[in-house]
Amino acid sequence: MSARSDDVLEPENMNDTISPKRRNVQGKDLKSKNPNMPYKELMNDISRTLGIGYNSVCTTISEYKTTGTVSSPNKIRSKKSLFDKIDDLDRNALRQKVHEREDLLVWRQNFLYDIRKYREEGRTVYYFDETWINAGNCVEKLWVDKTIQSKHNAFNRGLTTGATNPTGKGQRLIVLHIGSHNGFLEGGLLCFVSKKNSADYHDEMNGDNFHEWFESIIPRLDPNSVIVLDNAPYHSVRTERIPTSSSKKQDILSWLISKGVVIDRPMFKPQLLAKVKEIKGRYVSYVVDNMAKDADHTVLRLPPYHCELNPIELAWAMVKSYVKKNNTTFKIDDVRVLLNTAIERVSSENWQNFIQHVKTEEDKLTQIEPCILTITGDTSDSSDD
Repeated sequence: MSARSDDVLEPENMNDTISPKRRNVQGKDLKSKNPNMPYKELMNDISRTLGIGYNSVCTTISEYKTTGTVSSPNKIRSKKSLFDKIDDLDRNALRQKVHEREDLLVWRQNFLYDIRKYREEGRTVYYFDETWINAGNCVEKLWVDKTIQSKHNAFNRGLTTGATNPTGKGQRLIVLHIGSHNGFLEGGLLCFVSKKNSADYHDEMNGDNFHEWFESIIPRLDPNSVIVLDNAPYHSVRTERIPTSSSKKQDILSWLISKGVVIDRPMFKPQLLAKVKEIKGRYVSYVVDNMAKDADHTVLRLPPYHCELNPIELAWAMVKSYVKKNNTTFKIDDVRVLLNTAIERVSSENWQNFIQHVKTEEDKLTQIEPCILTITGDTSDSSDD
């Protein structure tokens, strides 16, 4: 079969189609047309013409003059953001200021009311949390002997000129514990070596191993106690799965019927989900809460982004500080020994100070704007009278 002549590219046109000719650099055109144009004005014109920042233009031209080439821009941000430089407590404080949702405010005020009520009732309040410690954790500051003039001088004095401390990497211990005003609970420690290389230590936990640990803790608690925990996924495993928008329509329908909801006409999936939303509050139940309730204990959940209301965070800071100061071998077994010693060093007096600090934070969060009135049973001064 012969090809049509208009389907075939002429040889002289092929280069234009396959690889277009490169245009002249705008800067050269501007310079040739305006040879006496000041440098700064020339850079501004190039910036406006190409839509590139003035500083980028100056940097690129300077690099070309120096090296004869231009490197590709570095798309990886090497400078850490403020959020990367601060610790968890400061991050949570920023989240609260920037993302103070109304539902979180309600959750927080309910938590503060409940925790105070339980304390007034004389119930023991236990706090627990997870943390991690790397085998390479150590104090970052190094002592510097300014009298050392050379490596040879250091060698003769039996000293080293290099830092021997790792950077905090290596094997990692995942640690769980629980404590109250009486200190860390005896027999409450769970510690194991991480098997994952994830940046988030929470990835090591799941509902099954957490529930096993929690079940072993319950008999050790004071009667009718309160257990404060956060909202990690493995703390919030539900006793039954409630349908969501990702559920199949038939599964949603079956769940509604199992709860006694009458479906007397055909419905779209969004209509069925609306009915789920109406009644799901009756059926939201967590495995951990039920385990505690069966033993006459109460679970109280911290509002999200409020780790400053958990005194065990201060206990962890004390524990990690001891491990870092005394870690000289950077071996995971030795770090485990240091961890146990550090935990033993946290006394009941320390815990009471931690809790008192948290109470101070609670007081700050309880302060409500003067325009919001406290509702009481006395309505004699109502303006409606």
